[in-house]
Amino acid sequence: MSRPDRGTRAMHQALPPALRDAVDDFAEHLSRVRNRSAHTVRAYVTDLVSLLDHAVRMGCVDLAELDLSVLRSWLARQRTTGAARTSLARRAASARAFSAWAHRAELLPADVGAALASPRAHRELPSVLRADQAAALVEAPSRQKPTTNPAGTDQAHTDPAAGAAQGSTREAEAVPLRDRVLLELLYATGVRVSEVCGLDVGDVEHGRRVIRVFGKGGRERSVPYGVPAQRALDDWLRRGRPAMVGARSGDALLLGARGGRLNPTTARQIVGAYAETAGLPRTSPHDLRHSAATHLLEGGADLRAVQELLGHSSLASTQIYTHVSVERLRAAYRQAHPRA
Repeated sequence: MSRPDRGTRAMHQALPPALRDAVDDFAEHLSRVRNRSAHTVRAYVTDLVSLLDHAVRMGCVDLAELDLSVLRSWLARQRTTGAARTSLARRAASARAFSAWAHRAELLPADVGAALASPRAHRELPSVLRADQAAALVEAPSRQKPTTNPAGTDQAHTDPAAGAAQGSTREAEAVPLRDRVLLELLYATGVRVSEVCGLDVGDVEHGRRVIRVFGKGGRERSVPYGVPAQRALDDWLRRGRPAMVGARSGDALLLGARGGRLNPTTARQIVGAYAETAGLPRTSPHDLRHSAATHLLEGGADLRAVQELLGHSSLASTQIYTHVSVERLRAAYRQAHPRA
């Protein structure tokens, strides 16, 4: 089972053995059959343990006794304790997924979750940088001295690899090159931070200017990038990566602490630090993904092309960016038109 937090582990251990086994088998199904990420499995398990703990408190000692009234009671309790609509929608989805699996596995006599309704999650418009702000962010590493991080302090605060990088000028110069290619790829391609950190050197097709990305569920897609990103890649592979490579590097494209693969947490810190030093709003790698998608649509890209580029399984996930573009247009209209 994926590693949940301590509270969830304690509740899991307190469940009756049959229910504990059901949780573990469902987690195994999500991980090995559905190929879900560890983060997704952990979220499902947390929701399921909460649901089954509630069911036990209602007197259910056997999984077959789980019915729609228990599911509704569990969601109602979540609502009264202040859970947001988005959280309620996710938990209802977890309950439905478990119910469907348990019915197929003959642990439930019926798929009781199929009739479970959930509140429609209110989707907030994502945070999006202007094109000039995005350009300022991706160019920020080129303006930094190699011996300091974007915040102007010891680079080890941004990346543990930087402590060793200060040992020589060549190594110290490698970190800004790495940071530049990270920012360029995030904005040029709109990939997720986990996807860019998972890239290997062989996933880059320099002739076609395309990267091969493995997204959610192990789905593979090819994503193009532009000339500035190609220049950043060339500099990194020629002068940066060789200075940081070590025994733990393997084929990883982007390197972090002690020459190992750059991890998403460090990548988020890097993006945030450069945004701060560039005087931009608080920015995450996902904000760069939002910005890339919005700027593509504003430039006339087809919605389905953007869907494929982002790796969305549903067009509904991509349509949020059309709303962002409309809202930006309305804001400009209100500001500029004399009769707005």
